[in-house]
Amino acid sequence: MKKLVINIVLVLTFFIIYFLQSNFFTWFNIAGIMPNLFVILVLFIGLFSSKIMGTFYGIIAGFLLDFIIGTKIGIYGIGLGIIGFISGIFDKNFSKDSRMTIMLMVAGATIIFEVLSYILNFIFLSTNVEIWSFIKVLAIETIFNLIITIIIYPLIQNAGYYIENEYKGNKILTRYF
Repeated sequence: MKKLVINIVLVLTFFIIYFLQSNFFTWFNIAGIMPNLFVILVLFIGLFSSKIMGTFYGIIAGFLLDFIIGTKIGIYGIGLGIIGFISGIFDKNFSKDSRMTIMLMVAGATIIFEVLSYILNFIFLSTNVEIWSFIKVLAIETIFNLIITIIIYPLIQNAGYYIENEYKGNKILTRYF
């Protein structure tokens, strides 16, 4: 029953983030660039639940975003699915207790997602290669995601440990041996 409630809350969080992204951050942007809160959400789902659940939520959220705002179906789905998978790998290799580690994970996930989206847009949509504007967007979005992560880190950490306790149980020592 608790897992069902957790999944409902995660789906509601997706819709809240969508409305924040489409309404709130259109007013508060830096040079027309908004943060990508979906990368943060999928990263934390994968970190605190499992690699499979992070990948699943990443693919589903990505395809929903592709249907709503995308020009080509699959670009966000592939990108967020890979972020969900990578976050499961991060879970096994890094500690989630350090704020600096989490910030590096968010920065890495944002960079991976944006580079992958840029490459897929170039392949599927034949967009022009403008490296300087891409680097500017990448730098601003990464900094923006880091600032938001610093602000909401205590909330995410508490909710994440609750999710982790429910999905993985209290198997801290068995994970390393």
